[in-house]
Amino acid sequence: MADKVLVIGSGAREHVIATTLLAGPGVDRVWCAPGNPGMEPDGISLLQEDSSQPKKLIAAIRELGIDWVFVGPEAPLTAGLVDELQAAGIPAFGPTKAAARIEGSKGFAKDLMRRHGIPTADYAVFHDLETAKAYVRSHGAPVVIKADGLAAGKGVTVAADLDQAMQALDAIFIDHKFGQAGAQVVIEDQLVGQECSLMCFVRGERFWPMPLSQDHKPAYDGDRGPNTGGMGAYSPLPQFGPELTQKALDAIVAPTVRALAQEGSPFTGVLYTGLMVTDQGPEVIEFNARLGDPETEVVLPALTSDLGTAIRTLMEGGEPQFTWDSSHSRLGVVLAAQGYPGSPKTGVPVPLIAPESDLRAYYAGVSGSASTGLTSSSGRTALVVAQGDDLAQAARRVYDRLDGLSMPGLFYRHDIGHHGLEA
Repeated sequence: MADKVLVIGSGAREHVIATTLLAGPGVDRVWCAPGNPGMEPDGISLLQEDSSQPKKLIAAIRELGIDWVFVGPEAPLTAGLVDELQAAGIPAFGPTKAAARIEGSKGFAKDLMRRHGIPTADYAVFHDLETAKAYVRSHGAPVVIKADGLAAGKGVTVAADLDQAMQALDAIFIDHKFGQAGAQVVIEDQLVGQECSLMCFVRGERFWPMPLSQDHKPAYDGDRGPNTGGMGAYSPLPQFGPELTQKALDAIVAPTVRALAQEGSPFTGVLYTGLMVTDQGPEVIEFNARLGDPETEVVLPALTSDLGTAIRTLMEGGEPQFTWDSSHSRLGVVLAAQGYPGSPKTGVPVPLIAPESDLRAYYAGVSGSASTGLTSSSGRTALVVAQGDDLAQAARRVYDRLDGLSMPGLFYRHDIGHHGLEA
């Protein structure tokens, strides 16, 4: 009998998780809490319950007869939602609060890596402005300044000079730009190379890797402008062969999950490793305790096995099967509201793009309805992804579609995948 599943979250990542679950025989119904109206044409039900109120959420889960829960975003994971669900006897896929510290505190993650010899940039941790500034003055630039806690992908500044570093520290400690996430700051040496993302399904010390992907954080073409949560992604990466993945699994993923288990915080869920491919090999930029966004939207569509059955098997301690399509490339482009990542315009019309054989949209920050029209409710409104025999064909398909639309009030990058296309 197929399962009923609840996916926690509201973005394009949760949209693709839900559609991938529904595509296999292991799941016959998916709710998303709170979801967004762009999901409904795909047969996803919306559940207007707040994950920050677990008692109400648990009551709704029991009333609907939901079999298990997939927790998408970082905030409920670091707040301990998985612990609450498990205590109520509800199977939940995602790390506990203790294990999710690997994303919730950059200081925790860096200290873990230092203790276990996992390759990453040298760093120091600070709790006050003046000590942090004194360190930067003595250390010199460039440095990377990170708010310690969750900052929706926007709490990182790569400071090329001392003035930029001081401004970043002022924004964190004086302007409190990132709220509680900035109560502690990690200052790192800058790693030089090309970034990529390696995500793995994990249970304890076992892990099952996904294809490599790469996202694009800067808002504008040519990697210019402020960092965002991600303006697009592509997978696989023609510039890197399988040996890079194996090096990262051996030197980074395996010792990390082993360290978490040995230190009493075993990890079950998705471990996201943000890598910098340096001349010395892959090094860790950051860990996330969940699927990346927008990388998930170009990785999960490559899954050829049944996601629902695999996740249930993994949670129950069995041997899950994950198989991947290696004969196609996928490239996705984010449609963002003007003003993002600062103060994005709301109420901007967002096109409802019907799925095609090699192209489809996943929705995020939208309100309204599919029947009356979708409008922007936050910065990233949708991601449009195309499949091709290679990266160039996938890029042509998605840009031919987007360039043919009139979308006043929305913008997108025109060079997603450029590293792969130049390889």
